[in-house]
Amino acid sequence: LGSAAAFAPSTSLVNKNVALRMSDEAVEAVEEAAPVAPAAPVSTCMSREAILAEPDCLEIGQMWDPLGLAAAGSDETIAWFRHAEVKHGRVAMAAFVGWWAVGAGVHFPGDLASGVEFGSLPTKGLEAWDAVPGWGKAQMLLFAGLIEFHDELFHSRRGTHYLRGGVPGKNMVPGLYDPMGLSKSRSEEALAKGRSREIKNGRLAMIGVAGMYFATTIPGSVPFQPAC
Repeated sequence: LGSAAAFAPSTSLVNKNVALRMSDEAVEAVEEAAPVAPAAPVSTCMSREAILAEPDCLEIGQMWDPLGLAAAGSDETIAWFRHAEVKHGRVAMAAFVGWWAVGAGVHFPGDLASGVEFGSLPTKGLEAWDAVPGWGKAQMLLFAGLIEFHDELFHSRRGTHYLRGGVPGKNMVPGLYDPMGLSKSRSEEALAKGRSREIKNGRLAMIGVAGMYFATTIPGSVPFQPAC
């Protein structure tokens, strides 16, 4: 028995050979496995459908988009379009009210600049703008630029950016809109209805300002609209 045991293979050598064969098979399996593609980034932006659902189109029965811009780009593109539309609508509403106030002879008291009283401004919109000193125009443009810069800054730092799931068109500059915080107690349904009204009013104001501008610069281009 002792001499027979001397010719038997060692148990440790057998285990090593089995381990080597298993490791070789594992390496071959890893090499043959197909590479795993990296996961695509998940977008958290509001969907195109959710953005275009507001406002309703009861006035004309369908969404007016002759150039097909609503089908261009990604969800982020549509969110950027809506954010820009709301901002332009707000500027147009302010411009329309200002143009009307000047035409109606409404002026602030005091001086616009040294030697220039508000009451001395012409009652026509473009003429009143031309009468504003250059530094006054620069201050207004600078103020608008600061609003734009801080809106983007606060969207990223104090809330959810409109390209990352936030609401396009939401104002993030403190004190610029609703300084009394009256909208905080409103329901989501009421806020959505208010956003729809704002978009519609903004669109109408953009048409109104464009109409007054062309009526002033091109006489007779706008029916029933005198130069103003």
